[in-house]
Formats: sequence, C-alpha cells, structure tokens
Amino acid sequence: MTFKALTSEEKRVIIDKGTERPFSGQYYLNKEKGLYLCRQCDAGLFRSDAKFESGTGWPSFDDAIPGAVRQIPDQDGKRIEIVCSNCGGHLGHVFFNEGFTSKNARYCVNSVSLSFEPADKPAVTAQTAVFAGGCFWGVEYHFNKVKGVISTRVGYTGGSTANPSYRQVCSGSTGHAEAIEVTFDPASVSYEELARLFFEIHDPTQSDRQGPDIGTQYRSAVFYRDDEQKRTAESLIRQLEVKGYRVVTEVSKAGEFWPAEDYHQDYYEKTGHQPYCHIYKKRF
Repeated sequence: MTFKALTSEEKRVIIDKGTERPFSGQYYLNKEKGLYLCRQCDAGLFRSDAKFESGTGWPSFDDAIPGAVRQIPDQDGKRIEIVCSNCGGHLGHVFFNEGFTSKNARYCVNSVSLSFEPADKPAVTAQTAVFAGGCFWGVEYHFNKVKGVISTRVGYTGGSTANPSYRQVCSGSTGHAEAIEVTFDPASVSYEELARLFFEIHDPTQSDRQGPDIGTQYRSAVFYRDDEQKRTAESLIRQLEVKGYRVVTEVSKAGEFWPAEDYHQDYYEKTGHQPYCHIYKKRF
C-alpha cells in the first residue's frame, strides 16, 4: 500500500490524532460536487451529497461510503473516533442523534485529513485490466479503494462455456476462473500499480485455491489485454521469484469476460462485511 508524503500538520492530525482549529479547514465551506478522499491513501470516504452545514466549524457528513470509514470508541467511552478503513488514518469523530439531518449522524472530519476530487473532472481515456485471485468478492473490495479506478465488475473468464452461471463455474467443469475486470484511468493509476496490488492482496504461491476456497475457479491468473500488460505481469512475477516466492500465477491472453450475477457485484459494499481470505501483504 502506497501512502502520500504528509506535511507536519497533516501528520499531527492523521497520525497523531490531533484536531485542526474550527472554522479554519479548507473544506469547511466547500459546496462543490464531487468525492472526498483520504489525504494519506486517496481512498474514497464521503460523497458531496452527504455533506451539510452543521455550524460546528468542521466539514460534516451524515453518511460515509459503505465500508470506507471505521468507527473506534474512545477509551473513555465519551466519543467515537473515525478512521480511514484502508490506511487507518485519523479523520475525526462521529456523533449520533443530534437531529441535523434525517440520518441523525454527523461525521465531523478534519479538512486536513481529506482531499477533494471534483465531479466535473475532464473525461479520461479508460483502460481495463483483468485479474483472478480467489473469491472475486475480496479482490473487488481492495481494487475499489484505489484512486484512479473508475469501476469494477466481477465475473468469469478463462473457460470454455459461454455465459456461465455461478453454479456452473463452482462445479469446476467450465474452466473459468472467478475474476475481476477493472476499468481505470491510466493518468491516475498505472497498470503496474494495479498488478502490484493484485500480487499483494492474494497469495500467488497457492495453486488452484485461495485460503479456504479450493478449485480451479479460484486459481491465480493475470489475463492481459496487450503485450505491455503481459510484460508487466511477467516482470513482477520475476521480481517475486527473486525474492524467493514460488509463484504459480498464470499469465494468459484475455478472452471473453462474462459478468457474474448481480448479487455478486460490490458484494462487500452491499453487505458491510470484510474479506475473509484477502489481506494486504507487502511483497515488493
């Protein structure tokens, strides 16, 4: 996971859990449409339509992006701290039942803990990448947190059956792998950065399984769209092998990608659960 360099004031708030002076923050009165991100890791945290004027002196939101913000009760039990779920950076505190909005929640956030991405950004020329690394729920969970990722969808690829169902893929008879298709802005995040993340959120040394999930549909694979993606994937595998990893990840040309059933899409965002076998581990 790559963190941005922080100023001394950002460190005081984000790392040391400090508080900026009220009415002084950059985003206190910001009314632009867009997305508020974690200053330290660029994970999306709050949408502008959840922001409201509380008069308290800090940016206030009545909701967070599902799964993006973690709540931690203070030791004295008087307040509830909020931190970025992705990097653990301190954001502020959350308060309930104050009656500001119908949601009865106020995420009180330090501006210094945030950055802002306007909704009217210029159009980008998007690219796609396809990865398979075990249960696609967990893989999607991690890619959805990356700045520059425009969208994701989970599905099936690498097999012989047209438009397979989840039941068919789980039988192991179709040859498909559970996979994720990532649409991204190459001006914001490179394919190499995405591929590195892929190798760090699953175990590329496990053959036809990932944690408790066993079967060819859970194999580790990179499905490249062009020769540059292929070279990048192969280069990263060589780097891992030099470090002593016995990588079993297959590198294959991307074929037809069949979207999975709707209930599989954004599964952890819908349920609020956490991945059970995809945990970030720095390997490079």
